[in-house]
Amino acid sequence: MSSSGEDRSKSEISFTVNGEQKTVLAFPMERLLDVLRLQLGLTGAKEGCGEGECGSCSLLMDGTLVNSCLVPALQAQGASIVTIEGLDASAGSQRLQEAFLECGGAQCGICTPGMILAASHLLNKNPRPTLEEIKEGLSGNLCRCTGYLQIFEAIATAAGRETAASS
Repeated sequence: MSSSGEDRSKSEISFTVNGEQKTVLAFPMERLLDVLRLQLGLTGAKEGCGEGECGSCSLLMDGTLVNSCLVPALQAQGASIVTIEGLDASAGSQRLQEAFLECGGAQCGICTPGMILAASHLLNKNPRPTLEEIKEGLSGNLCRCTGYLQIFEAIATAAGRETAASS
C-alpha cells in the first residue's frame, strides 16, 4: 500500500494529555500506548505484557486507571489523559514517589510508573487505605522484582502510616 493510502486510513484524534491539547494522526485501532510513546515522546508508560495484565502501561483516562495497551487510539478522542510524566507535583504525589525510593518499591523500573499511577489513583480516592485496600488498589499491576512488600510499605508510608504491616 502506498504511503498516501496509509495516510487516508489514519484519523485525526484530539485529546488532552497532561493538561495540553494534542492532535495526532493515527490508525483508529492503533494502541494508545504506541501513540503516546512514538508520536508524543511520552515514554513513562511501558509495554510489559501487551495484554493488559501487568499494568506497566497504566495511565489515567478521564480519571479512570486504564491499561493503555488495550485502549484503541480512537477511544481517546476528547479524553483527558494523565501519564506518569503529567502526575502533578503536589506534595502528596511527591511524597508517594519519595516513599517508593525510600522503601525500595522501585527496582528495575518497568512497573514503577504504573504502580505509582495506581497508587496515586488509590490515595486520591482513599487517603488512608488499609493494607487490604492497598492490595486491591494495585491488583492490576504486576512486579517481578520487589515481591510487593516494599511497594505496599511505600504506599502506606505516603498515606502517613508507619508500615503496611501495621495496618
